[in-house]
Amino acid sequence: MRYLHTMVRVRDLEASLDFYCAKLGLSEVSRVENQGGRFTLVFLCAPGDEAAARARKAPMVELTYNWDPEDYQGGRNFGHLAYEVDDIYAACQRLMDGGVLINRPPRDGRMAFVRSPDGISVELLQSGDALPSAEPWASMPNTGTW
Repeated sequence: MRYLHTMVRVRDLEASLDFYCAKLGLSEVSRVENQGGRFTLVFLCAPGDEAAARARKAPMVELTYNWDPEDYQGGRNFGHLAYEVDDIYAACQRLMDGGVLINRPPRDGRMAFVRSPDGISVELLQSGDALPSAEPWASMPNTGTW
């Protein structure tokens, strides 16, 4: 397993970039503008992590700016922790065997979400290419929120 990023939703992207980059000293590594989803993702890293962030896409902070205004309540502005795993199916099975509910199963062989005992969302991403679709994951529905 390898730590990837922490996602934080922001209300004002420019003010957030001013804080995280100009004041805190983080560097922008990449940016994704999604017209269909109406959001912008900006990935930041500490200056000492820039080479690793560019090469391995970690460790970073992901700022998520939703273009449509939203009032974030109850910590909704904090998104999730993300970890890359060698085998998403094995990781999810190990978690299920330990009594963890898989909120968003890895139907695509690429991504899954679980929650910590405190309700923190944790994203698991398959390292490299997605694995071929497999049961029971392919037909497993989402459960709860993620």
